[in-house]
Amino acid sequence: MYIVTAQQMKDMDRLTIESFGIPGIVLMESAARGATDAVFRHFPNVRSLKVGVAAGHGNNGGDGFVIARYLASANVPLDVYLLSKRKKVRGDAAANLKLLDRMKVPVHEVTDVTGFESFQDRMRSCDLWVDAMLGTGLTSDVRGLFKQMITLLNAAQTPILAVDIPSGLDSDSGKPRGCCIQATVTVTFGLPKIGHVVLPGSEFVGKLEVVDIGIPPVVIDEVGPKHYLLTQKMIMAAFQSRDARSHKGTTGHLLVIGGSPGKTGAAIMTSQAAMRAGAGLVTLGLPKSLNVAVESQLTEVMTEPLPENSDQTLGSSAHRKILRQLDRKNGLAIGPGMGAAKPTQNLVRRLIQASHVPVVIDADGLNALVGNLSFLRKLKVPVVMTPHPGEMARLVGKTPSEVQEDRIDEARSFAGTHGVHLVLKGAKTVIAHPDGDVLVNTTGNPGMASGGMGDVLTGIISGLIVQGLPVREAVNAGVYLHGCAADALAREIGPVGFLASDVINILPSQIRELEKLPHGDPFCPSAFVRVL
Repeated sequence: MYIVTAQQMKDMDRLTIESFGIPGIVLMESAARGATDAVFRHFPNVRSLKVGVAAGHGNNGGDGFVIARYLASANVPLDVYLLSKRKKVRGDAAANLKLLDRMKVPVHEVTDVTGFESFQDRMRSCDLWVDAMLGTGLTSDVRGLFKQMITLLNAAQTPILAVDIPSGLDSDSGKPRGCCIQATVTVTFGLPKIGHVVLPGSEFVGKLEVVDIGIPPVVIDEVGPKHYLLTQKMIMAAFQSRDARSHKGTTGHLLVIGGSPGKTGAAIMTSQAAMRAGAGLVTLGLPKSLNVAVESQLTEVMTEPLPENSDQTLGSSAHRKILRQLDRKNGLAIGPGMGAAKPTQNLVRRLIQASHVPVVIDADGLNALVGNLSFLRKLKVPVVMTPHPGEMARLVGKTPSEVQEDRIDEARSFAGTHGVHLVLKGAKTVIAHPDGDVLVNTTGNPGMASGGMGDVLTGIISGLIVQGLPVREAVNAGVYLHGCAADALAREIGPVGFLASDVINILPSQIRELEKLPHGDPFCPSAFVRVL
């Protein structure tokens, strides 16, 4: 599913009006009708509630006027508060405001502080609010009456349905512009906006619903958005039933290189996750002195003891043997628990450059590339990098907070510059592909904030790659499946306390569930967004 910027949505509206002759007032009517349906669906007792509609003088306010008309026609008691002088309302919004006057719906002009204060008691008597104040065109911090109204509505702690986007939320960055409506439900039109789905924006949206207002697909294609919401529909092809003639030799062989004293668990979990994701064979290469201990924990995974340095880490002496191991493999996962010794880092870089199969790089493998990224663009095999914000910050020479400020742009820039598939982990994981496409994941939960989760993700993606999935599809499907499994655990055993190993063990059942889901199901299992 596409997600768009405010300008892209504006361009789609314009092209629909100009190229297809669909008047703007018709688009407004469709949008508001869908939003009104959402009011009745989420608040079925709305006829017994007092509703307040807070409206600005632009098209967002126009949507609010149409919603008010529909509610009034359904005998819902309401008041409309226009935070502007009537003469500022123009175009389609003005036409719909006149219809409210004809229906004798009370519209109160609130144009200054004195007027706002005179209505406060009446405002506080409302049981439900429709926020139609500012919309997606906001470009500066919220001030004046709008700030006062947002503050009052949030303080009242009554349910709020936001029209298109919570007022005060930047639709492109997801950042509040000084202050922002805390919505219970947000009904947006056409397509979700970036600000709806990235943090912190998603925390202000509540339940997100998307109303189809009749934007033709050809218009969407002409505008050409490059952002997507990663949903079940997009990854279904990765989880189709396996051919009955399959055997371990046809379902892929992964080589994992990792492990060092005190960090063998990372490499173990990557290996096990790859097998649980369906890989036919996995070989774990690790320092030879650690092999006995690790081998006792791995039954299905093969191990390969490698020449080691005096500190029990891998270095140049392991290079030749690892290259021999790469023969007849279908993928390489490198980095989990390898340590940060200089010889180890040199080995990582040499192996990546020598690999003839797709490479997934995580953890210490990523740290080995800090300051040594130029060779990535020259590689002839696909590369997947899976940093958390701290690792990403080291790669780009910034602080983690700077990376988190604009996760989408950071990920897209890095992936495009270096020609890699980049998975920026964290809440609302961002995936950036070399061609500029960016996806925001819809699965996952805060219970994943525990050790080993990243190692599991590396194994899942690698395991899907070696089974023959195109790297792009394997990355998307792996991220989605990883979060899906954690969501299942949160439902079944509790929101926190489940382990990375629990995620590994539940992968087969989650794959089964994804195989069973029908193609084209418009609902995200996370229930974050609903498409109407």
